[in-house]
Amino acid sequence: MVSPNKIGLVIGALIGGWHLFWSLLVAIGWAQPFIDFIFWAHMIRSIYVVKAFDPVAALTLIVITSVIGYVFGYVGAVFWNKLHRQ
Repeated sequence: MVSPNKIGLVIGALIGGWHLFWSLLVAIGWAQPFIDFIFWAHMIRSIYVVKAFDPVAALTLIVITSVIGYVFGYVGAVFWNKLHRQ
């Protein structure tokens, strides 16, 4: 049996942390070269341009993705527990 709250927190922290990392890349000006490299490595021509850092947008992104990650982790753990009853 897994704890839905703990799994929710872990998934929320992972997804929110990834978006925190992205926001930091944007803030220090490394996001465009990073995304250009990712597209190049996948043999895709990039049509996206990273805009200037906006702290409100960054905070919104981090909070919303963390909450969504928590919900997905929580619901996933509940289903896991239902499917793996002893």
